[in-house]
Amino acid sequence: MNHTTVVEFVLLGLTNSCHLEIILFLFLVIAYFLILLGNITVISITLANHFLQTLVYYFLRNFALLEISFTSTFIPRTLYSLLTERKIISLPDCFLQMLLFFYLGTCTFFHVAAMSFDRYVAICRPLHYTTIMNNSFCLQLVLACWAVSFLLMFPPTIMTVQLPFCGPNVMNHFYCDTSLLLQLSCTDTGFIEGLMLSILIIIIPGTLILIVTTVSCSCIITTILHIPSSTDRKKAFSTCSAHLMVVIFYSTCIYRYICPAQRGGQDSDKVLSFFFSMMTQIFNLCIYSLRNNQVKQALNKSMKQSVFLSEKLMRRRGSHGRKGDEKALTCNIQVS
Repeated sequence: MNHTTVVEFVLLGLTNSCHLEIILFLFLVIAYFLILLGNITVISITLANHFLQTLVYYFLRNFALLEISFTSTFIPRTLYSLLTERKIISLPDCFLQMLLFFYLGTCTFFHVAAMSFDRYVAICRPLHYTTIMNNSFCLQLVLACWAVSFLLMFPPTIMTVQLPFCGPNVMNHFYCDTSLLLQLSCTDTGFIEGLMLSILIIIIPGTLILIVTTVSCSCIITTILHIPSSTDRKKAFSTCSAHLMVVIFYSTCIYRYICPAQRGGQDSDKVLSFFFSMMTQIFNLCIYSLRNNQVKQALNKSMKQSVFLSEKLMRRRGSHGRKGDEKALTCNIQVS
């Protein structure tokens, strides 16, 4: 009888070179810190500033939370492996990482599509924007992104978990990838591979087509060209270009998971996976948050307020210190 004998997997990681592992560890620590700091800052500023309590920043806050959750599924584990050289991951941890990685990654695609639709309505239907993109609809749109992503990725994940693994147990990757797990199973996985391919075709090309059609369609181009103000026209072009840049970054997933010749396990697969799972998150932070003038203005205002409060606190402490010295001097004089 087929039965599971493998209790853990070996993740070979991104490189076998000790010198490259040190450089990679430092890069990942800095990048992960910037991703956490940047996205937490965006969430805090958009919540604290009442001028940023609009629907655009509602999507941005959810997207920042999604970015933090997605990168946290694999970066801490990768850092731990680089630091301790322990490349072993248990079966339950591997399955959990696989589920969270693909679930949150799928939700990212849908969320970017929802944000592009929001910008489409803002540019092409400005007078009806508040009617179409009301609070209730935006909440339903965000919840739909999370719910649909879970419904799409949960069935193939459960099927993969129930597969028998009799060895080998080595994966040439830095996270638990579905395609590699299917290769390591000692049973026929044709149905799961077909199901996974169908779901990924719906997710990746489907959302990318939606982004392209809503952002770069003739309606948007025509609308932008008819905007009388050059400032508003530049702002609209900047918004569209930001979403189109994301399309380029995420299109690497098509070759990695949709291309029939790709079975996984090659060094080039790790490079592509590293690009869209790590580098894209940094680009997203710059494209959606740091390029936003209102976010930058709110950040500068918060920094100035923090500096002002710090200086005020220091002056207050200094004045208290001088008063204390004067009292001590007075007491000494009286004693004398």
